Amino acid sequence: MDDNGILLFHNTMRITEGHLAGFRAAIAEAVAFARRHGPQLMVEVFIDEDRMTAHSFQLFGDSEAVRAHWRLADPYIQEVMAHCRVDRFEVYGEPEPDVLAGVRDGIGEGELSLAPRVAGFLRFGTAT
Repeated sequence: MDDNGILLFHNTMRITEGHLAGFRAAIAEAVAFARRHGPQLMVEVFIDEDRMTAHSFQLFGDSEAVRAHWRLADPYIQEVMAHCRVDRFEVYGEPEPDVLAGVRDGIGEGELSLAPRVAGFLRFGTAT
């Protein structure tokens, strides 16, 4: 893997009132699928119940991995999105133009921010 192509996505979602249980179930199923079949190097999801927001972090090796994720996981993504909307989507790294366009299309009215990579490295431990 070339670290220069690395992409980190941070998706802040607003959970629809009355949908917390449905969101939790859908996100758990989506993450389980990604763990078994997805190209992501890392997926972590956190829920702030007081604010009814969720934060998803996904790390991809490159734009092709994002494309593969979309092809594989679309039904799971749709099920999650039935329970929330995107407030903010942050892209760290420099996705290829079609991937950036796909992100823009997918977030609807949500705010998008981009931050090109300057430097870094990857080191993975045994966290689960």
